[in-house]
Amino acid sequence: MQRLYDFLRRHPTGVDTFWAVVLFGLSLLWVGSTYPSVDRPAAYGVVAALFSLVVALRRRAPEKMLVLAVVLGVAQLAFGIVPFMADFAMLVIIYTVAAHDGPRWASRLALLGGLSAATLSQLRWPVDNPASGAAQIFFTVIMTVPFALAWVLGDSLRTRRAYFAQLEERAFRLEQEREAQAKVAVAAERARIARELHDVVAHNVSVMVVQADGAAYVMDSSPETAKQALETISTTGRQALAEMRRLLGILRTGEHQEAGEYVPQPDVRQIEDLVEQVRGAGLTVDFTVEGTPRPLPSGVELTAYRIVQEALTNTRKHGGPDAGASVRLVYFDDGLGLLVEDDGRGAPQEMYEDGGADGRGHGLIGMRERVGMVGGTLDAGPRPGGGFRISALLPLKPAT
Repeated sequence: MQRLYDFLRRHPTGVDTFWAVVLFGLSLLWVGSTYPSVDRPAAYGVVAALFSLVVALRRRAPEKMLVLAVVLGVAQLAFGIVPFMADFAMLVIIYTVAAHDGPRWASRLALLGGLSAATLSQLRWPVDNPASGAAQIFFTVIMTVPFALAWVLGDSLRTRRAYFAQLEERAFRLEQEREAQAKVAVAAERARIARELHDVVAHNVSVMVVQADGAAYVMDSSPETAKQALETISTTGRQALAEMRRLLGILRTGEHQEAGEYVPQPDVRQIEDLVEQVRGAGLTVDFTVEGTPRPLPSGVELTAYRIVQEALTNTRKHGGPDAGASVRLVYFDDGLGLLVEDDGRGAPQEMYEDGGADGRGHGLIGMRERVGMVGGTLDAGPRPGGGFRISALLPLKPAT
């Protein structure tokens, strides 16, 4: 059934032609049965054929077919061709023109013609022996109703189509704006990540320089100290190279000046200070650490800190006045696990559905960008019992 419906929608002219043939056949049967002794049967046949053409081409050329229907109606009045089955095409073309998003003159002409058709017909062919003038007026009004309903239905359909078209256009514009905002957010977040990674790499390089100077100074007097300094330089250099690899491909826009001294970025050890700061702001936070803490790559530590910071910020924004949160760090052999949960109201569904929970959809976008930079995974969503949950797994080595 659906295939048949789709076929009919793809071939509207063919469907109209079919109904035009049906109307032409019924019109001829009507003439033969109702007016067996009618004069000029050929004239009725011509009018029926032209009205059938109006039905067949009503959607391809609605304005032209309306004019043809008006001409045929006037010809019937002028030559005394009594209304018959073919005049049903007038209802069809009035509905079509009213539903078509065409020039307004055509719709007004269709309405005027429909409202005057029954009156002109009664004046041309009055009812024999009417009971009263009021009865004749009532009959005229009854005959006018179908034409008025045809126009009203068509105009309502045209209005609904225009309304839905506006909704689709508005939805399309909103989707484009949302995508543009998401791209801007991603670009801004990448630029911020690039700045932070640049600072981390610069800090590592400065540490290497200090260690190298120290090793050169104590090379003769304390070889063991110099050896430790060289090992530190080797480890720090590998971390700096890893950060440089992650930095490749990131486009930094609008960065023409770097001001200030190179200082280390927040790391995992400062998460506890962050939790204390949030507690001081009035949010109850439980903080636990599992596993054996150990030094991690600078990018991993920075990402872990920013994730916890953003998660607790979202809890304060969307959790409500009595919300509580918990932060859990787990040291694995090959990575660091993070779990941040709260028991508040949580952000609405549409805010995090496409990757965000900060009111504009950019909070989780930034988290995912950060986690992707270090080759990790991020999972965020509502908890079954209420609240919000963010979990992340940060590997010690970036994904290849």
